[in-house]
Amino acid sequence: MRSRRRVAWLVSLLCVITVFQPAAAKADNPIVQTIYTADPAPLVHDGTVYLYTGHDEDGSTNFTMRDWRVYSSSDMVNWTDHGSPLSLETFAWASTNAWAGHVTERNGRFYWYVPVTNRATGRMAIGVAVADNPTGPFEDALGRPLVENGEIDPNVLVDDDGQAYLYWGNPNLWYVRLNADMVSFSGSPTQIPLTTTGFGARQGNPDRPTLYEEAPWVYQRGGLYYMVFAAECCSEFIAYSTAPGPTGPWTYRGTIMPRQGSSFTNHPGVIDFNGGSYFFYHNGALPGGGGFTRSVAVEEFEYNADGSFPTITMTDAGAPQVGTLDPYARQQAETIAWASGVETEPSGEGGMNVGWIENGDWIRVNGAAFGAGASSLDVRVASATSGGTIEVRLDSANGPLVGTCDVPGTGGWQSWVTVSCPVSGATQTHDVYFRYTGGSGNLFNINWWQFSD
Repeated sequence: MRSRRRVAWLVSLLCVITVFQPAAAKADNPIVQTIYTADPAPLVHDGTVYLYTGHDEDGSTNFTMRDWRVYSSSDMVNWTDHGSPLSLETFAWASTNAWAGHVTERNGRFYWYVPVTNRATGRMAIGVAVADNPTGPFEDALGRPLVENGEIDPNVLVDDDGQAYLYWGNPNLWYVRLNADMVSFSGSPTQIPLTTTGFGARQGNPDRPTLYEEAPWVYQRGGLYYMVFAAECCSEFIAYSTAPGPTGPWTYRGTIMPRQGSSFTNHPGVIDFNGGSYFFYHNGALPGGGGFTRSVAVEEFEYNADGSFPTITMTDAGAPQVGTLDPYARQQAETIAWASGVETEPSGEGGMNVGWIENGDWIRVNGAAFGAGASSLDVRVASATSGGTIEVRLDSANGPLVGTCDVPGTGGWQSWVTVSCPVSGATQTHDVYFRYTGGSGNLFNINWWQFSD
């Protein structure tokens, strides 16, 4: 029998009230509702945002993390789940602690720098995995640590002149110049002086006199170098410093995100995408969430005229949608703006599928541009039971019903068939709710869907 993980059940409880609220009440933060995610590392590549995260295990009472996850979006609200292309098992030399990593692209390859515990030494070390695709699969590039000094939270900057820098550290802050191959370095790691001028003053802790705690995020914008970091545990806030060059000297600039969000840690990620600027972070916003069960979220923001950050606060609304979603292109079922009750899993047809669907569960996708109107819907489904029904509704989970697809039993959870149903009344641009109904227990799986005009 299939068993549902706890987080999906809790999120379904969170959404009971939402079902009966108007569309204006919808939330898009946290980005992922099917599992707990942490430590966001966004990357813009080829018109798409790839979001790399850690994964907090359900019910964790420590930083119990065994793998990393990848999501992608072209509109900042509908996120596609690409599963876990990297885990502790990727590194034969690692034992525990799949903590906060960072991905960068160079020469068509993608490098994922992660902190893990070295089995041989028992210390935290930085490993690097490589892939030819932003969603993997990733392989250990070295078969050993890239650097090891017991500290964590790697971040990479590739400067305009082509020189790459690896930054990391807690309780200290380090950098090293990476070679062009991105998996070796020149010289020795350099410790960045943690001065109060550079990183602000912490009160009452002579061992850590500055605000710098962990999670450096370094980038260059308009000739100015920014180091955004988690400050002064616990609980942490997000602060930043700037410098004229990638190695400093750094000047403390103040708070970006105050202490908030039901998690005693935080972790920044900053990108520009399609004309907007976005700030990623994590909190404990999902049911059961907290310091060891975190969730990644995002806010859009504008820099001040002088290049400084505004104060950014956490919201449940999230970032606005960039453009629309094309319902006439094949869309993966695991492309989700908000989900109630369901989970995802690897599909026998490749990629991921949505599963653990029970009566009353639903998925929302935002901003589907139907234009003059859709006439039918194809859905790829599988069921080891007697199946159920997919209701297609607009703008809320109990909104106008524009189509109903019957899902038969197919003889297995990975025995896939395509079902079709007529659609009427889906015109212009709407949020689409796929609401699932049927008997008790798990009903069916969904791999993809596609409307026709």
